[in-house]
Amino acid sequence: MRSTTQFKDLLSQKRALTLPGAANAMFARVVEDLGFEACYVSGAGIANMHLGAPDIGLTTLTEIANAVSAISDAITLPLMVDGDTGFGNAVNMHRTIKVLERAGAAAIQIEDQVFPKKCGHFNGKEVIPCAEMVAKIKAAVDARTDADFQIIARTDARAIEGIDKAIERAHAFIEAGADATFVEAPLDFDEMARIARELVVPQIANIVFGGKTPDPGRARLADMGFGGVLYANASLQAALRAAYQVLGSLKEHGSLDLVADQLASFEERQRVVDKPKWDAMEARYKV
Repeated sequence: MRSTTQFKDLLSQKRALTLPGAANAMFARVVEDLGFEACYVSGAGIANMHLGAPDIGLTTLTEIANAVSAISDAITLPLMVDGDTGFGNAVNMHRTIKVLERAGAAAIQIEDQVFPKKCGHFNGKEVIPCAEMVAKIKAAVDARTDADFQIIARTDARAIEGIDKAIERAHAFIEAGADATFVEAPLDFDEMARIARELVVPQIANIVFGGKTPDPGRARLADMGFGGVLYANASLQAALRAAYQVLGSLKEHGSLDLVADQLASFEERQRVVDKPKWDAMEARYKV
């Protein structure tokens, strides 16, 4: 089964498919190794880890595509990719779909923020007119070569115009051809339940540790009828905390002895990056 068809089927089950985020191929390998069914390529994660910058629209399409290509080479899971605003107008959106589909995405998330966009859980967001976003969705649908490639249309209007207008936008996005929608940053469980109840296509929830949306847990989200749930940067946040703890101890004590239990072993690290496969390849082609 093609990854696009696989991802479409997973979302359509509306059982709150867990989508851990990965900003690079190694984190993606961990996602696959743990048995998750799909992976999310986080734009915020790439901005944070590749640029050392916040999620404020600084990444380029080329940088996102390069990350997607590397991750697609490293794992077999279907990839949902953060396509931000499509990096411009409807014409830019058309090219964005072509580039990311070719790089290995099975689905793309696109959003209605004014460019340069911001993290969905930041303050100070703005959205483009609904008609402009509808045109971008139509361009995205026209651009894909695989009909099962999922166009997931996100609205950030909840923070600007309220939940009613956000849901109204999502309805317009569905009419324009979006396969799934994503109302970003609802503030409570009632809003979340309403989103899943009132919008007929699969819905995406975004659970950000420390963000604006509460975490009801996967079972409750499945009961609500969500198609997928993003934990976009849990691995990044865990790695950042661990790096401070380990390197802080190294700086203070001049040794890793006190934090050895917090480090993956040399063998575990090589297993995660599948060194035996590369050893076998080297042996096969050795002259």
